[in-house]
Amino acid sequence: MKKSLFAAALLSLALAACHSEPAQEAAASAASAASEAMDAAASAASESMDAAASAANEAMDAAASATEAAASAATEAMDAAASAVEGAASEAEASK
Repeated sequence: MKKSLFAAALLSLALAACHSEPAQEAAASAASAASEAMDAAASAASESMDAAASAANEAMDAAASATEAAASAATEAMDAAASAVEGAASEAEASK
């Protein structure tokens, strides 16, 4: 795309140098088309960056949620293990 814009700019300069009315109109048209193409490219790049940022935020939220779930599961497992140890200790104490 850069090569075509460069070619359009060179053609515009060459036509503008001729100082004829159709050449100047063609140069203005080519410059306008190049400007519109640049605007479209900038808009597409901006939309891509917005989409990437949104996807990154969603991924971070999912990772945080998974971390919280893992921490909760680990806490529950530790509580269950502690309860089992207390139960075993109570049984050992009662059998003495």
